[in-house]
Amino acid sequence: MVFTIFAFAPLSSFCYSTNVGYLYPQFYDRSCPQAREIVKLIVAKAVAKESRMAASLLRLHFHDCFVKGCDASILLDSTGTIISEKRSNPNRNSARGFEVLDEIKSALEKECPHTVSCADIMALAARDSTVLTGGPSWEVPLGRRDSRGASVSGSNQNIPAPNNTFQTILTKFKLKGLDMIDLVALSGSHTIGNSRCVSFRQRIYNQTGNGQPDYTLDQSYAAQLRTRCPKSGGDQNHFFLDFVSPTKFDNNYFKNLLSFKGLLDSDEVLVTKNQVSLELVKKYAENNELFFDQFAKSMIKMGNISPLTGSRGEIRKNCRKINA
Repeated sequence: MVFTIFAFAPLSSFCYSTNVGYLYPQFYDRSCPQAREIVKLIVAKAVAKESRMAASLLRLHFHDCFVKGCDASILLDSTGTIISEKRSNPNRNSARGFEVLDEIKSALEKECPHTVSCADIMALAARDSTVLTGGPSWEVPLGRRDSRGASVSGSNQNIPAPNNTFQTILTKFKLKGLDMIDLVALSGSHTIGNSRCVSFRQRIYNQTGNGQPDYTLDQSYAAQLRTRCPKSGGDQNHFFLDFVSPTKFDNNYFKNLLSFKGLLDSDEVLVTKNQVSLELVKKYAENNELFFDQFAKSMIKMGNISPLTGSRGEIRKNCRKINA
């Protein structure tokens, strides 16, 4: 089921007030009316070629917004003056989808030069990826501009890690203006995509340093994971985050958590460490429509983190480098 969400819309303008300006879905209606269609077509082609790409594009938007706001800083390559966020622990050997964004940018530069920001492309691609895999739709507020710098330290510090405690993850969300409901709903994006052995090895071999696995993990599932995630080596072996319906955006992720079959520690803590988050997991496991509705609202909220608007930042010609 697909919803169109107009969250927090004052009057009929559907403007989303940020602390620096306004984002609104109609931002390119006059300057580049084909923008949304161009993004959608190229994302659809990429996801048809490789279903995993949907999760990769969704994750890029998340990893971008949590560092200096949704400003496409994650797309910048290293130069003499910029250390790329692609080198950070959360992104190294795992952030992907950059070539798809390059293709979209190149098509948009042909259609309407120097108009559509890389940051807005990422927000649209995240929504389209969600819809293409069976998830909810929402109107994407637009009007973000692109940063002229990156923060590898921000990337290392601000992005929630698979082995962070529940409290640390919640704090990282709260620092971005997001709350417990957003945390649980947005974690539901793990209904699609993969994770690497290196991200959960500790859980299946040595959770607390005593050579014992994490006993909040279903032990038959843990045994299955150990067959392809050895104690050493195989770091880059991939595993589905939702083994029930790995390429379909649905609420099976939450059902898996209640069966203690969440892949990452950061998934399972939603049911083992906090009563409020456990109740939310139960609600979303029971009601897919409720999950979709909240996911869309939380994505709009996340897409509103500290955007550059007005004359701040720039519209990059090439998403990988700042304009000369």
